[in-house]
Amino acid sequence: MADGAVSFDDEDSPPPKKEKELTRETELTVKRGKEGRELKEKLIKLYADVEEGFVNQGERSDDQIDYWDAYECDLGGYQAYSGNAQVFVPVFHNAVNARATRFTNQLFPKGGRYVEVVSTDGEEPHAITALLEHYVRRAKLRTEVAFPLCINGDVEGQYNVYVSWSTQARHVVWKETRTPEVMGARLPGEDEQEEIVEDVILEDHPVVEVLPDADVLILPVTSNSVPHALSLGGSATIIRRWTKAQLEEMIERDEVIEEEADALLKEMSKQEKDGHVDTIKHHADAAGVKAKGKVCLGYETWKVFEIDGKQRLCRILFGGDKIILSCRLNPYWSDRCPLISAPVRKKTGVVKGVSPAKYCMKIQYAANDVINQGFDSATYSLLPIVMTDPAKNPQVDTMILDLAAVWKTSPTDTQFAKFPSLWKDAFEIIAACQAQIFQTLSVNTAMIPQGSSKGGKQNQAQVAQEQQVDILTTADAVTVLEESVFTEILERFAELDAQYRNDEITVKAYGYMGMRATLERIPPLQLGRRYNFLWYGVEQARNAAQIQQQIALINVIRGVPPQMLPGRRVNMVPAIEHAVSAAFGPRLAPLVFEDLTKTLSYDPALENKILEENHRWPVSPMDDDAKHIEAHMPVETLAAKQHIAMHRMAQIQKAMAQQAQAGGTPGTPGQPGIAGTRPGAQPQATRPSRGPNGAIGPEQMTRAGAPVPPRRA
Repeated sequence: MADGAVSFDDEDSPPPKKEKELTRETELTVKRGKEGRELKEKLIKLYADVEEGFVNQGERSDDQIDYWDAYECDLGGYQAYSGNAQVFVPVFHNAVNARATRFTNQLFPKGGRYVEVVSTDGEEPHAITALLEHYVRRAKLRTEVAFPLCINGDVEGQYNVYVSWSTQARHVVWKETRTPEVMGARLPGEDEQEEIVEDVILEDHPVVEVLPDADVLILPVTSNSVPHALSLGGSATIIRRWTKAQLEEMIERDEVIEEEADALLKEMSKQEKDGHVDTIKHHADAAGVKAKGKVCLGYETWKVFEIDGKQRLCRILFGGDKIILSCRLNPYWSDRCPLISAPVRKKTGVVKGVSPAKYCMKIQYAANDVINQGFDSATYSLLPIVMTDPAKNPQVDTMILDLAAVWKTSPTDTQFAKFPSLWKDAFEIIAACQAQIFQTLSVNTAMIPQGSSKGGKQNQAQVAQEQQVDILTTADAVTVLEESVFTEILERFAELDAQYRNDEITVKAYGYMGMRATLERIPPLQLGRRYNFLWYGVEQARNAAQIQQQIALINVIRGVPPQMLPGRRVNMVPAIEHAVSAAFGPRLAPLVFEDLTKTLSYDPALENKILEENHRWPVSPMDDDAKHIEAHMPVETLAAKQHIAMHRMAQIQKAMAQQAQAGGTPGTPGQPGIAGTRPGAQPQATRPSRGPNGAIGPEQMTRAGAPVPPRRA
């Protein structure tokens, strides 16, 4: 070996550097050698395909802007009549709002139960159901997701949502009253003192973002859904508009490559590229808010690549041509794309649907022309027409319309005429256009406030017919939202909860239900096999009468004798549990109809964490009461005192049960029991019925033919 050469066989020589272990936070294009360079070339080609895809759907995006103008009642360039009146009749606007209101109420009934969990073992996990119900309210699905999503679907023809997780820290301060202690013992005679306590509370909850269809691109367009497109080698892209502050925050959180993000910050511009429509800015303009400030147009693309010999789903952030901000594996453990996209009306072989507004726009524009003509006609009809002969009336200039005006002309030479009232005919035409648009969008009179028949008050048959049409129409339309959107959202909630939720924070936030949910926590691989999550809001409103029939059937089954059921056994527990859950909801149902198989004993130290937050906690029959009382004594909250009292009552009940097994039932005469106790009311024979006032009692009635006894003095 030549002098100065390094031998790797020597013990002092450094070992070869191992490549960094691949994780979900690893940048796949940085320091990965040849594989990283090849992946970067593929990403540059992917960016070109995404740019071309948005250009190809530019015509669809432009049409959607016109549809939004019609919904916002903005007169555009499609009006054929140009007169003095500038009126927009809100037929399409009212129809879309009526559908959105009806569908939202159907998805979120007043009962308050929206989630149903179906398990393969026949049990209903009430804790997971209650936790998902909490996430539904925390994500504000009804107010901030369902209503705008229904409007987007009717205007754009597509439902698009993006499900993610949010973690926010709040530094809270409160006062606590404590007694001074020395070596764990209270000082006698010392007064209680107030202390200022500070803590950090993490608010973890899912976030559902409603996306405009112009910002979503799914390739190939001939796929059926986002998962189908990814399985075909396609991609799903969402347009992102980042501000300077957002990019800087992404750099601090190490979500992007710092060098690429700095280069993008220098090139930020307000100019948008060809084929891109900013629907959010259009909404801001319609709301009277000017969206100012420089933004950066970027792409969030999801696509499957071969990484280390395996097909892996990756998330790519593009900042522009040849600017790759990040390329990492899917950060979610479920390894599913967070984008949920479904058409309102499915077209065979196409991933996106046609907007229902497409079939209503020409009628809407015609109604606008007619109403403007009618208002111009109404203006003319309100002004009188004066006809006079200029030869016989040389003082025409003195004929001024004013109060107490004097016209110097002969009454016979001047006549008044009236313009015909064409606005009445115009309103009849508008009513016909409205009826046609309502029929196209499947809007019935039950969806419209004050919507009744033209003939006056409806009879019972007409009301029943309208309600039946409303139920059938709404159920058919809402099924798409239930199956393709909201059920998928619940599955994402469960997957994100399994990944991000912290047990201790959950116990503080949700108390007993949070602890039960912690015990029933499901691994991600079992979410689709052991438990299935369904959106129950539509079914609850649809099956209200069916639940009543089930309750009536339970009473019938109870009366069937066992000999009439050969080889069968009636188990009423699932039926009763379903009825109780439907009546009381997932929060109260497990408390009303308690499952004794889940009354496990908890660690008293874990219970102290809950009691310190002043959450009420039940006592399990399997608890060691003496040990638990000793462990809970240092906690001074009201919930802890109540919990200790429940333990002492449990001790008394257990002692009574032991005495009953040893020498009979305690508290009964002749048996050992507790002083002051006595048996409850016992069933007695029924008393004879009492006759009317003044009737002779049975003991005073004489037998037939017997002498009447003399009356006593």
